[in-house]
Amino acid sequence: MEIMCKNCHQIFKGHYCNNCGQPAETHKINAHFLWHDIQHGLLHFDKGITYSIKQLITRPGNSVREFIEGKRVRHFKPLSLVVVLAALYGVLYHFFHINMFPDSENDTINYTEFNEWVATHYSWVTIATIPIYTIGTYIVFRKQGYNYFEYFVLNTFKASQRLFVQILTFPALIYLNGTPQVQKFSSAAYIIGLVLIFWTNIQFFNKISKTRAFFLSILSHIIFLICFFIIATIIMAILGKLPE
Repeated sequence: MEIMCKNCHQIFKGHYCNNCGQPAETHKINAHFLWHDIQHGLLHFDKGITYSIKQLITRPGNSVREFIEGKRVRHFKPLSLVVVLAALYGVLYHFFHINMFPDSENDTINYTEFNEWVATHYSWVTIATIPIYTIGTYIVFRKQGYNYFEYFVLNTFKASQRLFVQILTFPALIYLNGTPQVQKFSSAAYIIGLVLIFWTNIQFFNKISKTRAFFLSILSHIIFLICFFIIATIIMAILGKLPE
């Protein structure tokens, strides 16, 4: 039986339009439709966010390498994943009024305003650091057969991995919020992030020894810190925020 597509008016046979791909049957928009759309469109409970997060926690480097090499159907898109997790973390950061600098005083920087700015721009801040980190990855691992954009995807997934761990440990941050110990928590979170980075790289770069991958990862991180410091200094100089 021939069917006229409700989307593009193409005449076709079968379950899907051969011109635009829309299903032959469209369901009435109701509560069930919206819930189904949330599950399969935004969060992809069956094969998206939960699958990607599970892979990043259990076998991060191997799963990202498989994604780059073409095994992508079950994964949530990397940039979308980091945006969702960073936005959630930013909302929590803002809602609980997290103060990471309780004892800091500086005439140049208003730490209250800085905390609020970080909370409201957390997704953009996170995404902005990924290309900077990728510079180090590309320089150090350039002989491993991947291009800059593939390393960008690797570091995007690593950012999502660290964000998920930060969300899991957020109750501890709430408990220590505004106390001198919050700086120790921040340092511990940074170390955990490094461990995750090194673990992921060791799995991802499986054609070189684990020892070599580990030390190259350290070098990559050092390059990131240098690039980040230079860029941050330039931005602060433009904004007139450099200490005199």
